[in-house]
Amino acid sequence: MNGDEDLDTGFDLRSDTPEGKDPDTYSPTLRRYHRMLWSKELPNGQVFELVPEKRTVYLAHDSDLGRFVLSSDTIASSHRKRLNHFYSQLSDEENERFHRQGYTIGGTMVFPGVPVKGKQTINQRRGTHREIEDRFDLTLECIRRHYDGESSPLAETLAAYSSFFDLFESFQGYVDFFILNDLVTASGDVDFLHPFTEFKRNHLPDRVESRIVV
Repeated sequence: MNGDEDLDTGFDLRSDTPEGKDPDTYSPTLRRYHRMLWSKELPNGQVFELVPEKRTVYLAHDSDLGRFVLSSDTIASSHRKRLNHFYSQLSDEENERFHRQGYTIGGTMVFPGVPVKGKQTINQRRGTHREIEDRFDLTLECIRRHYDGESSPLAETLAAYSSFFDLFESFQGYVDFFILNDLVTASGDVDFLHPFTEFKRNHLPDRVESRIVV
């Protein structure tokens, strides 16, 4: 990829997505941005070149490292239905500002997108597991534990994609590659968005002030 290509971190990905469609699938700018950002050198020195193959394959890498098919997913969860009582306490402008941030490149991430043995992908499982609630900081903690050989609510799902995570060699390598340093402390721990001691059911915020931070 051409490293000189422009990337607008404030671009609203809804603006080039057909009405009623999901930018994660249908925004050409988002796909181009993901390809620009993540087609780069891995910790082992090899280049992780990503290419779009066809409509059903978002981005793929195919080399002696293996074949990896990635899909895009939002990491700025909204929970509009379950937290509607929070949204009703905020102005239309505040709600739109929050949602607009989630529809920028900084509000998205790529994960392996092909189900293994008919089970849920990482995107799907983190969205349906009640101990994760689609929160990216909790997903990141599961990934940290995967590298450290510890258990987590997503342990089985992440293990199914171990060849993908092996590309980055360590949790710090994964964080550095995907520019997630702002979500990790200087000591290498996840910097949680809300107080965290251990996984439990229902990690959604219970105050509107907390919701604004998510």
